[in-house]
Amino acid sequence: MLNIVLFGPPGAGKGTQSQKLIAQYNLVHLSTGDLLRAQIAEGTELGLKAKKLMDEGLLVPDEVVIGMIGHALSKNQQAAGFIFDGFPRTVAQAESLDQLLTQHNTKVACMIALEVGEEELVKRLLERGKTSGRVDDQDETKIRRRVQVYNTETAQVAGYYAGQQKFHALNGIGEIEAIYTQICTLIDQHKAADAETPAAATREVQA
Repeated sequence: MLNIVLFGPPGAGKGTQSQKLIAQYNLVHLSTGDLLRAQIAEGTELGLKAKKLMDEGLLVPDEVVIGMIGHALSKNQQAAGFIFDGFPRTVAQAESLDQLLTQHNTKVACMIALEVGEEELVKRLLERGKTSGRVDDQDETKIRRRVQVYNTETAQVAGYYAGQQKFHALNGIGEIEAIYTQICTLIDQHKAADAETPAAATREVQA
């Protein structure tokens, strides 16, 4: 099973690249934003609480997000793999994700972070806000707050995956196809390394 964490601040291009990777590797897309917005559209209690926090540019509590991810994993046990978009956002979530995946006899292959400067992010999100209908894409103050939350809390997750030799940073500014090619190269390298590991273990046992 191939599990990829696609990382980056709001507006870095995670959604665009996710769709291309899903088609290439036949992955199930798990976006906490999409899961939460689905709850909002249904008008559930969780959705109403989440909407208030999201409109203010704040993060939804870990236990809520982790519960949704665990449910999604259980529903897609026959999947070729998952691409996690916008999750994990904290070290605690990253640790919980590792535990969840271990329970499903799998793990994160790699984390790829798209790096984009704040001014470019603000520009992109305000432009997206013209068509997305999202309140938090239409207010520059809220956008900058979301970026600040990412920089002060979420970016710490990079260190967690760096400690596992799974973190890779890529420039998120440039041609979409060029960025996509770089991502695929990194993923294929991890796939090849994982494929070699069982064989190496077998040779060691036989020796």
